[in-house]
Amino acid sequence: MTHGDPHGDGNPHGDPGLHAASNTNATAAADHDHGRGQGDQERLRRWRLVLGGQGADGTGCSLSGTDAAMDRTLEALYGSGGGDGHGGGGTVAGRSGGPQGAGSGARSGGLGGSAPQVARWLGDIRRYFPTSVVQVMQRDAIDRLGLSALLLEPEMLEAVEADVHLVGTLLSLNKAMPETTKNTARAVVRKVVEDLEKRLATRTRATLTGALDRSTRISRPRHRDIDWDRTIRANLKNYLPEHGTVVPERLIGYGRAARGVKKDVVLCVDQSGSMAASVVYASVFGAVLASMRSLATRLVVFDTSVVDLTEELDDPVDVLFGTQLGGGTDINRALAYCQSKITRPADTVVVLISDLYEGGIREEMLGRVAAMKASGVQFVTLLALSDEGAPSYDREHAAALAALGAPAFACTPDLFPEVMAAAIERRQLPIPDMAVHQ
Repeated sequence: MTHGDPHGDGNPHGDPGLHAASNTNATAAADHDHGRGQGDQERLRRWRLVLGGQGADGTGCSLSGTDAAMDRTLEALYGSGGGDGHGGGGTVAGRSGGPQGAGSGARSGGLGGSAPQVARWLGDIRRYFPTSVVQVMQRDAIDRLGLSALLLEPEMLEAVEADVHLVGTLLSLNKAMPETTKNTARAVVRKVVEDLEKRLATRTRATLTGALDRSTRISRPRHRDIDWDRTIRANLKNYLPEHGTVVPERLIGYGRAARGVKKDVVLCVDQSGSMAASVVYASVFGAVLASMRSLATRLVVFDTSVVDLTEELDDPVDVLFGTQLGGGTDINRALAYCQSKITRPADTVVVLISDLYEGGIREEMLGRVAAMKASGVQFVTLLALSDEGAPSYDREHAAALAALGAPAFACTPDLFPEVMAAAIERRQLPIPDMAVHQ
């Protein structure tokens, strides 16, 4: 304190500027505390939505307006009524029933068996959550509440957010689907397929066209088969300025056969229930590959039986509705069929897409892979063709294939063109870092 300063602030003349600064600092501190308080409230709000407002959630936070509506949609799926498809007493950790949070009334989860109620719920989640979250919640509703049967109703299909997983569910219900629903189901499947083609087709064609060109390049082409652009670029070091010309020591071109079919591709796809997403992506890629004149593409799907869907490749929707997800697995039988269709081993790429849970004869399966590789076939094993991450698979069979020089790994759709390009060019496959068998 300064003498003569009645305010004790070191300002004997009562300088208003200093008082303003002091007030500003106090206001800033208050705003900081207020902002911190707002941040705490937001965290409590989020935890309240996660935990469900039961007496033990500890947030003491009540919801209103949009938050309360969001909470009701979450409770219908993950609350005390979730799990049995009939609004029963299934319990979910974190949202397990009991007293509801303040301002919301009694909790009761479950969507019941009512199609109109489910349709309204589907509309609500699309209103409150982004598409990626909606798709997860739809999958959870189908799995947890047993809503698959409701997807057989056309009005339900029109309400859902279509994605690869929904297509897989519809395909598994194909045989039970009434005729009145099939047209709607095909429209849903076609929308997903067309979206995938837009995303994947251009890059796939460009990547594989380059790989095919490189794989058929020859160093002693006939005059009319010389690729002059690549030849000139490869010989620029031999430019003679006094003559204004390039001496082409090395000619680059393509043989006559390069104008026809260059490679045969066989996609051999496991159609067991766990491979649903892989089947969807494989049908789309099969259609894209079949559209390339330089590739002869065959699509074979299998469980304990084998079905050749090559004739359907002009329409991947027809391919998908020609599959039947579920059943057992006989990889050996499927590979025996594929092996019987190979006429040009050195120009053939076989892609087996399977989780390798073999129900057939293991030693024969491995023997067929070894025989194909010995004949010159490029053999690729994909444990999954999807965005799902690390799949469940038979590790013993994967290790046995890796020992034969056929590494087994999961592949995302975005990586698939690069994998095919490497197989066509007979170079090392771009196996992801997270691959478990190399």
